[in-house]
Amino acid sequence: VLSGYTRADAGVIRLNGVEQQLHSPADAIRAGVGMLHQDPMDVPQMSVLDNFLLGQGASLLRRRRQAGERLVELCDRFGFALSPRAAVARLTVGERQQLELVRLLASGVSTIILDEPTTGISAPQKALLFAALRRLAADGLSVVFVSHKLDEVQALCDRVTVLRQGRRVGDVGAPLDPDRLVELMFGQALQPSCKPPADLGAEGLVVRGLTVQDHRLSLQDVNLSARSGEVIGLAGLEGSGQQLLMQALAGLARVRAGQIQVAGRDLAGQPYNVFRKCGIALVPAARLEEGMIPGLDLSEHFALSHRQGRGLMVDWRRAAQLANGQIAQFNIIGSAQTQVDRLSGGNQQRALLSLLADDLKLLMLEHPTRGLDVSSSQWIWSNLLVRRECGTVLLFTSTDLDELVQYSDRIIVFSGGKVSMPLDASTVTVQALGNLIGGRGL
Repeated sequence: VLSGYTRADAGVIRLNGVEQQLHSPADAIRAGVGMLHQDPMDVPQMSVLDNFLLGQGASLLRRRRQAGERLVELCDRFGFALSPRAAVARLTVGERQQLELVRLLASGVSTIILDEPTTGISAPQKALLFAALRRLAADGLSVVFVSHKLDEVQALCDRVTVLRQGRRVGDVGAPLDPDRLVELMFGQALQPSCKPPADLGAEGLVVRGLTVQDHRLSLQDVNLSARSGEVIGLAGLEGSGQQLLMQALAGLARVRAGQIQVAGRDLAGQPYNVFRKCGIALVPAARLEEGMIPGLDLSEHFALSHRQGRGLMVDWRRAAQLANGQIAQFNIIGSAQTQVDRLSGGNQQRALLSLLADDLKLLMLEHPTRGLDVSSSQWIWSNLLVRRECGTVLLFTSTDLDELVQYSDRIIVFSGGKVSMPLDASTVTVQALGNLIGGRGL
């Protein structure tokens, strides 16, 4: 509502004492309010400079030089390393976020709203972002920071307003008490979650001499083995190779050399559909872009993912029954007719998990708790650990080092295409992980 994307049904919005009628994002920006969304609102096919020019209200050709100078000036001010000529499609999530921030500042906004801005970005990018937000606040701008991550709220915010089920339930000023915030958020204190011990089975995944590359980097001669029921965390800055490895193990990236054995069968070089039939699944971080189909509802997703045979007819009654059963089992807030792009991030993640087959041999997840609150994160992991007890090998990436240490049996660190030997998660420290991610001692 404050950013103009949704009209208020009632009430008043005042900026600097002046009542505002905000009917569109353009109205909000003219009034001085800009929003940085959890999922970047840019045009990946265009360059950084062209995206920076969008919405500036003048001819693209006439203002390119001046806009380029302004872009470089703002990036230098905050320590952002963005090349005006770079393609946005090649940027990381953190870099695309930096582009959106400087674009808003160039529009002259005085209030900036950030929705889960640290989701899927690296620790150095988060440090840059926080330094920029502190500087903006010191310069007199208002910063509204939406987050479920209490350590970030503690580190950044002067005051917190807690919303629960659409209602304001409390305000807390600095110094912030995280236990009090949790109680306000969920109506009760939450018990800390823990990973119960599991009896590991035989080797469920064996990778030998794997070589795979994309336009950014190459992974050479990767070797890995994992036992059934084992949880392996993949740590590293975004773009260091974790995603590329998982895409190769899911049949989504072409393997140049090496073996991928699952349950004793070598799958290297096989098409994606063969990987899927062998019980391998990847849950991507880009839920809507890669995991689901915007515009289709939940029943249509279940019709696609659980289709029997190759006939042209769809049993819509069965699809709706299946959707309703999974909605209840996975606590998805929605109905079989709810379009997936209308679900919240947490419900999209639950929906992705509900679409998975029961008897998976290997399940890989990119940032499984990205953008989720404490309660939803605990629920996601309780569901994953049930699969672990059934013998599924779990591989996951996370920018949260505490999450990696808490839920992994072993951790592999990636840094610039280099891959560490597996580390025992029960003995490794967060500080040691941070050093390895930075390339020290890898």
